[in-house]
Amino acid sequence: MTISYGFLSTYPPTQCGLATFAASLLRALTTPGSGDRAGVVRVVESPTYADRPEVVARLLLHSPAGEQPAVAALERHDVVIVQHEYGIYGGADGEDLLPVLRQLRLPVIVVLHTVLSQPTEHQKAVLEQVVALAGVAVAMTEAARTRLIAQYAVEPDKVVVIPHGAPETRPLRRLKSSDRPVILTWGLLGPGKGIEWAIAGLRLVRHLVPRPQYVIAGQTHPKVLAEQGEAYRLKLYSKVRALGLAGLVSFERAYLEQDRLDRLIERADVVLLPYDSPDQATSGVLVEALAAHKPVIATSFPHAVETLGGGAGLLVPHRDGPAIGAALKRVLTEPGLVTGMHEKAERISQRSGWSIVAERYRTLATSLLSRAPVPL
Repeated sequence: MTISYGFLSTYPPTQCGLATFAASLLRALTTPGSGDRAGVVRVVESPTYADRPEVVARLLLHSPAGEQPAVAALERHDVVIVQHEYGIYGGADGEDLLPVLRQLRLPVIVVLHTVLSQPTEHQKAVLEQVVALAGVAVAMTEAARTRLIAQYAVEPDKVVVIPHGAPETRPLRRLKSSDRPVILTWGLLGPGKGIEWAIAGLRLVRHLVPRPQYVIAGQTHPKVLAEQGEAYRLKLYSKVRALGLAGLVSFERAYLEQDRLDRLIERADVVLLPYDSPDQATSGVLVEALAAHKPVIATSFPHAVETLGGGAGLLVPHRDGPAIGAALKRVLTEPGLVTGMHEKAERISQRSGWSIVAERYRTLATSLLSRAPVPL
């Protein structure tokens, strides 16, 4: 059976994690020789014309009849894959997605990028309706599935777990004794990323020889930039100066295309995810770090707890600079610990390559089209 997939999502050149996820999944589902094809209905806030060939239509937010061309384009496929995040669709808590889902007559797979532990009543109602209108909902961790079933009125049999996909294994850089160790955080910048706590933690490793270098890579999130300007980044600059860490911290402000990001990850000796939120059900950065077999230090958000609990990384409390510093010191001074992390990260990444993840989605789509039970 060959399948035509209709994607509803943000999509490159939009710079966000959902856009990158959608593009990666699409490529993995439509590899040469598979016979499968895909078209994208790109979610945009304003009219755009610089789209990739696979973009067949746009869902224009805040447009009275914006869903009509989107629905018509999606209906030309066999199965629709919807990326869900509250902030990417119009209306309160993204409720403008609901009219699109109600009009679709095709099987729908909705991919849940956020499952809040303490949603507002309206956020809860919106997500429950999204799942009700889908044929199946994909959570990317067991923690997210458990939370969804326990706290939201959804049918448990409609919720499956498919992990976030990862790039195929990259070559591993081995640290030379003369190199400065590189600590890396990357992604769109804004409040909630917890970078200030990471900077505070550097005080505990600033006297190591050789001195580590903390690289913070990524531009400010476009929505944060529109609402707050560069206030968060300037706050971080001030903290670096106040703590006397200017020689240890560097910022790369550009949005990183994949090739450049790959080179930066290859240089890294430890990836640091100091996120503030305890709600983060999935992290593409975490998946990419493990795919590169990098040691990870992360705050205790659900995806990190579930993934790193076996020893591929170290977990630290939220908003705790000294704990981050102590974890960094361990990773930078205990070679045996790092070797074990490399090995465990490699085993994890073997289960989450994009080709494996895409096959899970293909199986889901086949089940929906044949009206067979959804494989849990």
